[in-house]
Amino acid sequence: MEFIDYYKVLGVDKNASADEIKKAYRKLARKYHPDVNPDNLEAEAKFKQINEAYEVLSDPEKRKKYDQFGAQWKHADQFNQQYGGQGGYYTYTNFGDSDFGEYSDFSDFFKTIFGDMFTGGGGRRRTRMSMKGEDVRATVSLPLSETLSTHKRVIEFNGKKLRITVPAGIKDGQTIRIKGQGGAGVNGGPNGDLYITFHIIPDPRFRIEGEDLHMTHEVDLYTLILGGETEIDTLYGRVRAKIKPETQNNTKIRLKGKGLPKYKQEEQKGDLYVTLQARLPQGLSEEEKELFRRLAELRKQKA
Repeated sequence: MEFIDYYKVLGVDKNASADEIKKAYRKLARKYHPDVNPDNLEAEAKFKQINEAYEVLSDPEKRKKYDQFGAQWKHADQFNQQYGGQGGYYTYTNFGDSDFGEYSDFSDFFKTIFGDMFTGGGGRRRTRMSMKGEDVRATVSLPLSETLSTHKRVIEFNGKKLRITVPAGIKDGQTIRIKGQGGAGVNGGPNGDLYITFHIIPDPRFRIEGEDLHMTHEVDLYTLILGGETEIDTLYGRVRAKIKPETQNNTKIRLKGKGLPKYKQEEQKGDLYVTLQARLPQGLSEEEKELFRRLAELRKQKA
């Protein structure tokens, strides 16, 4: 297993504080985010590695295991459980792949150093230790409109097609676990899990606040003054909204239930808040301009 130095990935010292790790992560995440580097596979791979490093180093328990076991930190509990019952609890400090010299695999090292544990002495071989397979990660991009309802989606992963369920209300950066779809188990151990992180492609029409959506919609000047109706494009299709006479510019209206659903509760939706902006007429004829002049004079007389 290739050893990845998560401290080097984030560019921090091994004694870095939690705040220093968070600060380094945010800086790098902004630099390599897919939205900043569209269609850049190298930046996408770097972004995934940065997130992986932060997930481990920001969690005190995971960080402790990583510092002790290096590349094999995910199997720390299995090592300690396996050998703790042999008469002691073993701690291995700061091991990476390079620490084992001629031994290309972590298990080779233990077979050589702790041979009695693996053979049981006298040539009688004990059952080899089984371990859970490696957990793996993948990213799936979804348009905002595909977060409105729970649905099935087929993804291609490691050369095979996998049918997954996308829950309604999934958020950008949210991760779900697909049990048993990771790396193969070792010596009869269970397969690892697949963790899928969702990237929600922004819709330029909307700004998201929780389950609520916010947008700006232009309405012609005459409808704002005299009242009427306007059609608004929502994630659920076009909706007719009534405009009261003498509606002021930048008035905000609410379309109930036209926001995003709550996670796994698609029947419970947020609202869509629409800011109405006046669309002023252009290319006025002389007759139209004269009517506006007369209107202006009438307003002055009334004031």
